[in-house]
Amino acid sequence: MIAIAMKLDPYIVDALMRDLVAHSHSSAAFLVYLQLYRHTHGAGRESAAMSHRALTEAIGISKRSVQMALAHLMERRLIRQRKIRPTAVPVYTVLTPWVRRGRTG
Repeated sequence: MIAIAMKLDPYIVDALMRDLVAHSHSSAAFLVYLQLYRHTHGAGRESAAMSHRALTEAIGISKRSVQMALAHLMERRLIRQRKIRPTAVPVYTVLTPWVRRGRTG
């Protein structure tokens, strides 16, 4: 097994985790966000295609929990999902709304 280091934005652990787990009561949403973050930002990509099954196997939670977590993350505008066809594997873009781009101090 090859270990790959991934830089994780401190906000994800310091604020988002508490928000999703404690306030939204959705630890599954936090786990799904982390997994998608790893396959996008962690891999230097803008987006990643992942099926519900791939997410359930990678995280170890039920398909229904993944579906509910994805819906919650989309509602919170933390991820964006697109499909080429209705039956295609979804392509996810992980959003980081707390990061302000192009702002000078």
